[in-house]
Amino acid sequence: MIANASEAVAPWVTELSRNAESVAADLEKLQGLVRKWQSVQNLVSRETLPHFWQRHVVDSLQVLPLLPKATGLIFDLGSGGGFPGLPLAIARRGSGLRFMLCESNSRKAAFLRTAIRELALDASVLDIRIETIDSRETGRADRVLARALAPLNRLMELSFPLLVPEGHMVVHKGRENRREIDEAGSNWRFDVVISDSVTDEHGVLLDISHLRPRS
Repeated sequence: MIANASEAVAPWVTELSRNAESVAADLEKLQGLVRKWQSVQNLVSRETLPHFWQRHVVDSLQVLPLLPKATGLIFDLGSGGGFPGLPLAIARRGSGLRFMLCESNSRKAAFLRTAIRELALDASVLDIRIETIDSRETGRADRVLARALAPLNRLMELSFPLLVPEGHMVVHKGRENRREIDEAGSNWRFDVVISDSVTDEHGVLLDISHLRPRS
């Protein structure tokens, strides 16, 4: 079990945009902010707080190899307490990547803005429903991320209008991932690379590209 920020960062050093000690220090600050706000706003499940580094930080950082190496726009849909968006923005600060955290709950959005400000991240918050996002205003994303948000078919409906043509969806999924892939295939064409999750023995990361609706 991961016990601290340094252990959480260690497997991903080659994916960081700055030194591991600085990243770990900022992740410690993030943990402090989550614990402070958790007392008044349910940012994450209380049962997961004792396993914060494994359940939330490492679970987020495992997305790092699937992000663009340099400039790009990253959407985190249904960001909630800021996972995976905040740890990724911390790890890739200074890389040219911009993170847009989408969270319609106003209290959670207030937390996200506070964390972004105090950690000086290249990120912003959209506190509107995902369906109402206008990509003409935000720009289209190189990556759309989602963690425990909706069935895959619905995620594709939400993501398709937000992605650049060569963009990818990177989605955390559980043991029903094969069924969800099959169901989504009835309405969408796409390529998918499936990787085992490093935090959940039944979980996977889906790296989805060439997304387009079936005619």
